[in-house]
Amino acid sequence: MHIRFTKMQGAGNDFVVLDETQGRLGLSAAQYRFLADRHFGVGADQILTVRPSPAPGLDFEYVIHNADGGEVEHCGNGARCFVRYVRDKGLTDKSTVRVKVQQGEIELRMNPDGRVTVDMGAPIFDWERVPFNPIGLISDQVNGWPVFDLALGDLGIARVGVVSMGNPHAVQRVDDVDTFPVLALGPLIEKHPAFPKRVNAGFMQIVSRSQIKLRVYERGAGETLACGTGACAAVVAGIRQGWLDARVDVQTHGGVLTIEWAGQADSPVLMTGPATSVFEGSIDVPDSL
Repeated sequence: MHIRFTKMQGAGNDFVVLDETQGRLGLSAAQYRFLADRHFGVGADQILTVRPSPAPGLDFEYVIHNADGGEVEHCGNGARCFVRYVRDKGLTDKSTVRVKVQQGEIELRMNPDGRVTVDMGAPIFDWERVPFNPIGLISDQVNGWPVFDLALGDLGIARVGVVSMGNPHAVQRVDDVDTFPVLALGPLIEKHPAFPKRVNAGFMQIVSRSQIKLRVYERGAGETLACGTGACAAVVAGIRQGWLDARVDVQTHGGVLTIEWAGQADSPVLMTGPATSVFEGSIDVPDSL
């Protein structure tokens, strides 16, 4: 199968973007893995697919597959790339679009400075919807918000706040994110049995009430240069625990994301950051892998 693609990145989180507005490509999980492979395919953290509106009031549908081929619920950096893609390709001339994702709808806005703001919706704290099973875990309260101890075998315990931004996140505070053993603890947190659909592991260093440093070990992708939903989850966790103000700059290895949350459970989280096209091309995807 010969397909065209656009390579994009948002704060270093990189994507292969596919246009299915004129028809489905019908790719398998193995074919998504091939596209994401940095040696044999194009190379990407996620594959983003643009599909036509599925219902009135929506402009597009947006589907995300991780590098391991599995479909996931949400990707904030990808959402910013999505809106730049549909505008650059002439699929819409709107500066604000509404898009269906796996578990709801999101609103994306192109700003005059070229950055993109995404209304990520309200954070989810209901354990069944995360999903998260806290039975048997030691827990505590920080500023009235529950945190949980995850046993990680010989590597000790990770104390995490749990929240979903359309996909599940476990966020812990660390003293120095640059030296913390993210690559050792990340896989253990990702696959901890308390998370039936696995979890994205966030490691947050608080610089000030308006600035944090963040590394995220993502489900099915490993550590990425930036994670949009991870940045949102970290800021929400920091605000709930009384450490952060309502507007926070999140420094990732790939760049800075600005996250805003008013602090009420039903308040949407707003994320603003860059979205850039890298190159375009075409590739032969094997029919059988």
